[in-house]
Amino acid sequence: MEFQQVVAARRSVRKFSDREVPHDVLRQVLAVALQAPSSRNCRSTRFLVVRKPEIVHRMAGMRDYGAAPLAAAPAAIVVMGDRAASDLWVDNAAIAATMLQLALVDAGLKSCWVHVNGRPCRKDAPEAGLAVDFLREFLPLPDSFGVLCVIALGYSDFEPKPLPEESVDRVKWME
Repeated sequence: MEFQQVVAARRSVRKFSDREVPHDVLRQVLAVALQAPSSRNCRSTRFLVVRKPEIVHRMAGMRDYGAAPLAAAPAAIVVMGDRAASDLWVDNAAIAATMLQLALVDAGLKSCWVHVNGRPCRKDAPEAGLAVDFLREFLPLPDSFGVLCVIALGYSDFEPKPLPEESVDRVKWME
């Protein structure tokens, strides 16, 4: 697939088939994500691949809004950053997560970014706890790592609506 086609096809998809995603495909997309640039080449981004459906489904409970795609995803990748390696771990992880999602498209998969960093478990009760703390209860997430997001992923025949027309207001030129 050409790069422009990959970019055009990258959309958030929240409906997945139960078809298993092979290890080799996940290794291939992670190899791309691991090439993502990072501040001072510190390579602070880390990944946790979760393929056990019951664990992925449990992860959907981390938030009462926005985490539903995990409930039916056959796999998920937790995108983390080593806070000791860089104060820009969030930025580095965001770049790597974006490259991961583009690599997933190229491999014929669909995905959805589920935000974790700073998000409460309950939208109407933010004091009830954070999504990251919920995940730390059952996932092997080192305390020194921050969690940016979880990428829900899998195969899907679902095609989202086309993007709206490009807005001229989103780009300004100074020539």
